[in-house]
Amino acid sequence: MALQTIELDPGVTPAATVIVLHGLGADGTDFLPMADELRLEALGPVRWVLPRAPERAVTVNGGYRMRAWYDILGPDAPRREDEAGLRESFAAVQALVEREIARGVPAARIVLAGFSQGCAITLGGGLRLPHRLAGLAGLSGYLPLPETLAAERHPASSGTPVFLAHGREDGVVPLVRGQAAREALRREGFEVEWHDYPMEHSVCLEELQALQRWLLKVLA
Repeated sequence: MALQTIELDPGVTPAATVIVLHGLGADGTDFLPMADELRLEALGPVRWVLPRAPERAVTVNGGYRMRAWYDILGPDAPRREDEAGLRESFAAVQALVEREIARGVPAARIVLAGFSQGCAITLGGGLRLPHRLAGLAGLSGYLPLPETLAAERHPASSGTPVFLAHGREDGVVPLVRGQAAREALRREGFEVEWHDYPMEHSVCLEELQALQRWLLKVLA
């Protein structure tokens, strides 16, 4: 599955790449303002890659087709998330990382980030990569397939810094799911920087400021 991408290219060889995955029903353009807001000039030129998830029917939304990284099944299903769709998106995002490496950006200069469904793909796909990235950043999301993490995460992911942030009033992805992701990752030995904010399923200025500080640190 090749993904359409929106790219903010610096016009010269980038010092780093940040790949940002949008949430359910959204689009890569949703994070263009974030790319403008995060001031990373101290790192040198940065390429932003904003992929677009494919359109697919989403069961929980009555089968309506929208951009989604995977299907969300009904509450009575044995698993709410479509595992085949998850794994398809893991592979598609890993292909984006490989493309950046082929374009001359080392894995250690690439950050993979995502919001909501995009966070799930960031964590699930990023930990299965055969490369150690500069970091993984997940906003308002959760860890998919947690029961397979220990067996399936690639040894190369060891030591990858992780940034997680969540709204305390999130009614879409409850705070406890973000906290569960944090604890699962810490049990596997990952260094997780955690933030929570008095907000719903959204992004706030304080969160972006914390993310900017983290990006400057892991890409220094």
